[in-house]
Amino acid sequence: MLSPKSEKMSEDLINILLIEDEDPHAELIQRAFEGQGSRIYIRHVKSLSEARAQIRIQEPSLIIADWRLPDGESMELLPNHQDPLATPIILMTSYGNERIAVEALKSGALDYVVKSPESMLDMPHLAERAIEQWGVRAERARMQEALLESESQFRLLAENASDMISRLAINGQMLYVSPACKTILGYTPEELTGTISFGLVHEKDLPFVQSLFKGKRYDVTHTVSYEALHKDGHFVWLETSARAILDPKTNSVIEIQTASRDITERKKAEKALHAAHNDLQEAYDRTIEGWVRALDLRDRETEGHTQRVTELTIKVAGTLGFSAEELIHIRRGALLHDMGKMGIPDEILQKPGPLNEAEWEKMRQHPRYAYEMLSPIAYLHPALEIPFCHHERWDASGYPRGLKGEEIPLVARLFCIVDVWDALRSDRPYRKKMPHKEVVRYLREKSGKLFDPRLIDIFLSIMETQQSS
Repeated sequence: MLSPKSEKMSEDLINILLIEDEDPHAELIQRAFEGQGSRIYIRHVKSLSEARAQIRIQEPSLIIADWRLPDGESMELLPNHQDPLATPIILMTSYGNERIAVEALKSGALDYVVKSPESMLDMPHLAERAIEQWGVRAERARMQEALLESESQFRLLAENASDMISRLAINGQMLYVSPACKTILGYTPEELTGTISFGLVHEKDLPFVQSLFKGKRYDVTHTVSYEALHKDGHFVWLETSARAILDPKTNSVIEIQTASRDITERKKAEKALHAAHNDLQEAYDRTIEGWVRALDLRDRETEGHTQRVTELTIKVAGTLGFSAEELIHIRRGALLHDMGKMGIPDEILQKPGPLNEAEWEKMRQHPRYAYEMLSPIAYLHPALEIPFCHHERWDASGYPRGLKGEEIPLVARLFCIVDVWDALRSDRPYRKKMPHKEVVRYLREKSGKLFDPRLIDIFLSIMETQQSS
């Protein structure tokens, strides 16, 4: 038997309290433990009162106690299941009694041993098994306690939350619903518990909600918006954050926890804002179309030109991968491409014959005029590339800035091809329109000089397809 090296025992030391009033039996048990090494320390007492005094000094890892002692029965030390974390006990008796054994085990003893030389010499094995069993029982008790505490905290938060907190089985059955469901959906928790949550989801949103965790990561929170049925029959918009709870052994989903809030007012505001935005966009476009009609009335020789080049530009641009938002700005730029001509005097703009050099110098300023007129208007900034740059040329021979190659914005390089195509294919007071083949030949000749060669190939390919269809 070893003495403790200090008052504080090492954490891995097994401190056994042996309660045995017969010295031969105690000596036999102590001798059995001698081969277990320095990790075992045994304190021997002969009565319940001594045992209680020792327990007050230091809680043992294990109690091995004779059934009958001079001052009572060691059954008094059993926890009687009031405290599952109480010190584990092995009871010994000099005679076998099934009733006493059952009573001892039901009261919390981990083992019951009839005294014999064999059983006492086997006590180290019995002690090891008892401590292991107690460890399992203690861990289970701690887990249960932690689970109860977690459940208590969950309910405390859920019961007082303004969001509707729910726990769902994998088939959508509602295992728990917080009281906020009354405010949000009009139902009491009792009315919803046990029902299938999918029955509340609007049919248009149901496939999406049902597939929430299919093929997706389980270790993240998914947030979705959908319409849910209120008890009075109307639908409300809910925003729900959902997270899967996994079985630690199989990693499969065992339930889904959700938090839902009513976002109906937010959805109404978004809808109103979207409608207002659309109304504003429509007003913008009507304003632009009004400007274009005003220009057409002033420059009758190009009447209809703006609408034709706009439609054709959008058609070709759509094949180049521009987004829907970009196409809106391209359309506006095409409609406004000649807006700068509003700054050209009538005697130049409406001159029936060719312009002289001074008049051409004035005419070449219309892209700059367009920029100066339109740039103060914020929503037209993305559309300015065409009005400002559609007379720039690939070889830098264009105006107003003499840009070269890819210095010219892509949409302006595309538009200048469309603009020339329509001009040559239209009658003017001073010339007739050119045949299709001659216009194609001209564009091919000027490819790499006036026009981006890559865009010429794309444009003519589209025109040839259109011509043959």
